[in-house]
Amino acid sequence: MSEKQENIENNQKSKKGKLVALIIIALIAIVLLVVGIVLAINANTPKSNVKIETTEDMENLINTVYEGLEQSLPGSLMTQAIDASDVNMVTAYTGLTSNENIDSIVASEPMMSSQAYSFVLVKVKDGVDANEIAKEMSEKVDTRKWICVEAEKLYATSVDNLAVLVMANDEWATPVYNKLLEVLGAHDEEYTKENTEAINDQEFIG
Repeated sequence: MSEKQENIENNQKSKKGKLVALIIIALIAIVLLVVGIVLAINANTPKSNVKIETTEDMENLINTVYEGLEQSLPGSLMTQAIDASDVNMVTAYTGLTSNENIDSIVASEPMMSSQAYSFVLVKVKDGVDANEIAKEMSEKVDTRKWICVEAEKLYATSVDNLAVLVMANDEWATPVYNKLLEVLGAHDEEYTKENTEAINDQEFIG
């Protein structure tokens, strides 16, 4: 084989090698693009059965949770939207010291201040990790915010754009929290606290 022919073959092999490398790189890029698209779709797909966009949606969620639990709830419950622009109100209901990441809040509590019961929904702003908000609420909320009574059980969790907090006597908190999880259909990390020394409303009244 002449030197010229050998050079031609070497050039052809080099071109083929470069072509194969380009094809491999292109395939890897396509795979990465597809994986990225799938991850983005999954990230934006709600986990919960319930879509929360307005305070009315939040109030409807609480009402749905209460259906069938009437005998397991304190009396005179009032469900209402809380002014999220008022940091003092935000702190009183959630324990959060800032409203920066909060879009809206709806709370359900008894009109009688001697009953330790609070069911709070917090809708976070776009891009905010609701799990972090739920964790912060569980750590900072005042379980003794009522007159002479204290919540003996606290539950907090999150899903999608919603952070939730339930704190009350165990006889009220546990059924409400379990029903909430059932209605939501999915949830992220759970945070719980238990205070066996809490003074419940029956002891206070008695």
